[in-house]
Amino acid sequence: MVSDARAVHSGDPVRQGSAAVDAFGRIETRGIDRVPANERHGRPSELFAVWLSANAGYLYIVLGGTLSVLGLSVLQAFAVLVAGSLFWGLVGLQAVSGPASGTPSEIVTRAMFGVGGNRIFGAGISWLVCVVYEGINLALGALAAFSLLSTSGVHVGVVTKVVVTVLLGAVTFTLSLYGHATIVRFGTLFSAVLGACVLVLAVFVCQHASFHPAHFTPLHGQALWVAGLTGFSVIASSPLSWGNAADYARYLPEHSSPWKVAGWTAAGGFLPSIILGGIGILAGTAVDMSDPETSMRALVPGWFYVVFLGLIVVGSVANNVLTAYSSGLSLQALGLRMSRARSIVIDAVIGGALCAYALLSSDFLTAVNNLLLLTVAFLGPGAAIYVTDILLRRNRYDGDALHDERPGAPFWFSRGFSPAGVAAMLIGTAAAALCMNTALYVGPVAHALGGADLSGLVGPLVACLVYAFLAKNRLETRA
Repeated sequence: MVSDARAVHSGDPVRQGSAAVDAFGRIETRGIDRVPANERHGRPSELFAVWLSANAGYLYIVLGGTLSVLGLSVLQAFAVLVAGSLFWGLVGLQAVSGPASGTPSEIVTRAMFGVGGNRIFGAGISWLVCVVYEGINLALGALAAFSLLSTSGVHVGVVTKVVVTVLLGAVTFTLSLYGHATIVRFGTLFSAVLGACVLVLAVFVCQHASFHPAHFTPLHGQALWVAGLTGFSVIASSPLSWGNAADYARYLPEHSSPWKVAGWTAAGGFLPSIILGGIGILAGTAVDMSDPETSMRALVPGWFYVVFLGLIVVGSVANNVLTAYSSGLSLQALGLRMSRARSIVIDAVIGGALCAYALLSSDFLTAVNNLLLLTVAFLGPGAAIYVTDILLRRNRYDGDALHDERPGAPFWFSRGFSPAGVAAMLIGTAAAALCMNTALYVGPVAHALGGADLSGLVGPLVACLVYAFLAKNRLETRA
């Protein structure tokens, strides 16, 4: 067992003699420290609403519409949507490390990269991706709120925009501050509200959709492969951005069924991906989905367009609550000795600054969307390494040992870095970069294949094989 002093060095734990708090309506007191067995509670099924609420938003409509813009037929687009959404299975598998270790993903990844390496390749990357998504989600929610007010006849000036953005940020980061139990409770509420709106939206869109639109020109040969693989990477980028599934499963009892933890987590992300992505695909047969927010107005009654804008606002908040929560844990895992509350405040300031820049820059969101496609190069290998480690260790993690940061500790490895994890990450990322095709960068392999983007497949596969070989040898040597 790790001493209290050693645990304090690793994060913001509840100190000896104080009572831990993880209850609805009360600020969670634990940060990245291990949750002891006597504080574990809940059932795996509660994870479904958490992940459903975070993903039942505007993003997947945009991604589904993107498949139509790429020129894919309805059936081809649905095939690509399903294939890319299968990466939610990796998110589900990552979640099982939460009950096993009692720690968040930002600490579990020390087993893959080492205490020092995790600050770059694990928690470091996680924090960077989270804070960027915070700014994007807040900006998308604010833009929808501006449109909602304008549609309702309210003049939207500078002062109104500032007030609305601040209010959205306040709601988001306050819910994140209250933490796990409050997020779980609100997840159920958000899921019910968003789910009902999505079903009504689907009815209106299906009334205008066609499986054989008159203006459609089918793709063939190489053009079809390029569009399909590009769409696959676009869809896969969303589940791959969630490398923190253990954050919301770590309070579950250690004996919780891994299959149920993985299944409910994956289903919570996969279902809205398919339904909302499908709505985007079908909408693309009737309107131009290059600008989904405006184009959708032609498919729904005026009164429901107001509801649709509200869906975007609530969905962006629900998504950002989980993102901000994990972002705070990531910041702690970087080695900054501060409470989770302070870490969330820091993230709120940075995320708010990114949001302000997005709202002031006409091409910011386009540029960021292109950058997010580039993240597949390292998010894919990272997810593959995480899942491979779980399989190699048979999901056996010592939560106390993961918090031991001293030289020579079980997860110190070599000068704080795990050669297996670092090598797999670098080689997997390099392999993905060679096969990538985006507006900002085209890899030589993609260029040779006429633009076909294989990064979403090659990167994770290479990282998995490299890590399995190097880590398995290390684990066998120690055994």
